Amino acid sequence: MSTINTSNPIGRKITRIRELRGMKQEALAFELGVSQQTVSNMEKSSVIEDDLLAKVANILGVTPEAIENFSEEAVFNIINNTFQDSSSNNNNYFCTINPLDKIIELYERLLEAEKSKIEYLENILKDK
Repeated sequence: MSTINTSNPIGRKITRIRELRGMKQEALAFELGVSQQTVSNMEKSSVIEDDLLAKVANILGVTPEAIENFSEEAVFNIINNTFQDSSSNNNNYFCTINPLDKIIELYERLLEAEKSKIEYLENILKDK
């Protein structure tokens, strides 16, 4: 049985998901055990065998249904709603600490540790 979608070819959906995952055709080809040209041809196709679709989905870390129902518009809506929402319930994207304060705090702790090492070594030398 084949998956057919003439208005939005399944191959194009595979391409977009692969690109969103940061995977090159060569990597997908290697995982499938085929040539890069085979992957290129598959991504141009509107028909994908179900077993091949299942393998591709597994490699891309999604379900075959996720590939079949993939929508670029939905992805962009999620991105827009996530990163352009400046409402109070979206504060987890904003830095709530001052990085310089943390660096100074770390430096002071390291300095104290070095001082205690020096004091310890001086005590050892006094005892000898």
